[in-house]
Order: sequence, then C-alpha cells, then structure tokens
Amino acid sequence: MSTFSIFLVLITIVCFLLIVVIMVQNPKGGGLSSSIGGSQMLGGVQKTTDFLDKSTWTLAIVLIALIILSSLSFTGAVSDTNSKIIDNTEAAVPATPAASQPAAPATPAPAK
Repeated sequence: MSTFSIFLVLITIVCFLLIVVIMVQNPKGGGLSSSIGGSQMLGGVQKTTDFLDKSTWTLAIVLIALIILSSLSFTGAVSDTNSKIIDNTEAAVPATPAASQPAAPATPAPAK
C-alpha cells in the first residue's frame, strides 16, 4: 500500500468521525445528553458534553496534521511524471531574419 493510499484512508476515516461527532452535538448545548435524560443524571451531562467537545478539537487537529503531512510528503511526486516544464526564454526573443535581398522575378518580361 503506497503512502498516498495510507494518507487517503486516514483522512477519510478522520473526516467521517468528525462529521459523526459534530452531528451528535446540539448547537444549544443539549446534544447527546438531552436524549439520555437531561439534567436528571448526576454528572453525566457535563461529561458527555466535555467528551464531545474534546473529541471535536482532537479530530480537527489530527485532520489538519494529516493534511499538512500528506502535502509535505507529496510535493511534486505525482506531478513530476505527468507534467512537463516549458521554457519560454528562447521563444520570447524574436528571431531577426538574415539580411535578404528583394526577390528577382522568376521570368523576364518580354521585350517589345
């Protein structure tokens, strides 16, 4: 398995987990804890919210680190085989034609 495939699989897994963790949270602070039983649990609500908050930050940091590491390890590895660099420095200077003489007529005109 190549390095490209390993990074691709890891980034995909982290993205999926990050989506799941974000979707479980409630924007007003309820989230998973509101479906468990709200404030009737002793300490469970706050711990669930803390866990989801910490896991969101952790997964986001891991995702950014994986993206940076993959971009650093693939600088030019894929593009070197498929692309060509065109050097336009010679084409930028127009070529001056050699001193030319006017062309002579191909057939002389008939004399009268």
